[in-house]
Amino acid sequence: MASIDGLASGLDTTSLINSLMKVEQLPQQQLQLRQQTGQSLISALQALNTKVAALADTGRALGGSTAVSALAATTSATSVTATAAKGAPAGTFALTIDRLAQSQVDVTGTMSAWPTNADGSVATLTLTDATGKTTEITPASTSLQDVVDAVNASGGPATAVRVKAGTAADGTAQYRLQFSATDSGAAGGYTVHRGTAADVAAGTATDLMTETGAAVVTTAQDASARLYAGTAAEQVVTSSTNTFTGVLPGVDVTATTVPDSPVTVTVALDKDGVAKRTSALVDAVNGVLASIKSQRSVTTTTTSGSSSVKSGIFTANSTVTMVSDRIAAAAYQPINGRSPATWGVELNRDGTFTFNEDTLRSALATDPAGTQQALAALAVRVTAAANDASAPASGSLSTMIQGRQAEASDLSDQISSWDTRLAARRATLQSLYNAMEGSLGALKSQQSWLTSQISSLPTTSSSSN
Repeated sequence: MASIDGLASGLDTTSLINSLMKVEQLPQQQLQLRQQTGQSLISALQALNTKVAALADTGRALGGSTAVSALAATTSATSVTATAAKGAPAGTFALTIDRLAQSQVDVTGTMSAWPTNADGSVATLTLTDATGKTTEITPASTSLQDVVDAVNASGGPATAVRVKAGTAADGTAQYRLQFSATDSGAAGGYTVHRGTAADVAAGTATDLMTETGAAVVTTAQDASARLYAGTAAEQVVTSSTNTFTGVLPGVDVTATTVPDSPVTVTVALDKDGVAKRTSALVDAVNGVLASIKSQRSVTTTTTSGSSSVKSGIFTANSTVTMVSDRIAAAAYQPINGRSPATWGVELNRDGTFTFNEDTLRSALATDPAGTQQALAALAVRVTAAANDASAPASGSLSTMIQGRQAEASDLSDQISSWDTRLAARRATLQSLYNAMEGSLGALKSQQSWLTSQISSLPTTSSSSN
């Protein structure tokens, strides 16, 4: 409702209303301050929760059912690599690689268009895979691009592409159709015939690779290797790709070329990997503890001789304190009666941890199995403590975040309701002051009329008496 300030009273009614509204807004401002503080806490908790969840992932890489293998596989040939999964046996073996896998590739003779049948209809194309399954394809027209599109849309054992092959004597553009197996290895083999599946079965279809200028560029072939070559125990290993899976339990071997001599594969303790993962765990623990400590500290500042104390956002937060204590305890408590420092995880006086790689490597050399078990137990404890805090549905930090978010949502509703309430209050004050101005205006008009009436009354003097 619009008004003109002080039209009758001369007062600055807008300023008066604004001053009154500042008092009315105090409860809403307190809610907004609570919401701002709560949102800052939520953001800090979410950042901490992310760090703790990352700590749990780091712990899982060192210990537990999903831990990375403590073994590493190496080979004597640069063109051959090997991997060892968790639980693979340690040891050495020789593998003779005889050939690599190939995917079949065929090209047709040159042509300018796909042929038609005697009745003028477009000729059918049939692909037959290694199992004998046929895929009949009828292109939309004699356009070679339509043939390519139809082959690629068929889901058959091969895909196709049109390749330029010069021009005919009359200047007509010539092309070849190149077919490539969808799958590698012998199982990806196929044949290409012009004719229906029935024609193929009857032997009356035309094998495109028998036509002039056609060629099988590469044949479908499995990779092949031998274990114990030259002995009575010689064993052939084949693969449709160049990776031989499970040559030994959990050991895979991949070749990019055929070596001139047998390849020696060695599976042994991955000391570098174990050290790297242990160091990462210590760093992650320190990162979480440092983040909590920095936001729990109380700072005192002095300005112009006056001191002020400011607490951290996690100061006196019992949930965060519990998370910090549990993670630290999981990292420093004994394992089978021995300090984690035995395996290089050392507790410092300030509550942080240091990783001593030399100590760990010495322990791995002296007792590799016992050291791995101890590190796994340490990692499992830390992972459990971190997961108890950060698990999405049940973690203590996650639960606290959800509670604070619900509180923030409720505050938002309250603040919104105050917007409506304050708008109504401002409208009421404006109406009151407008009514006051109207009343004063009416009184002034009445005063002016009375003044004019009094002025018009006749006057008398004492001499006439």
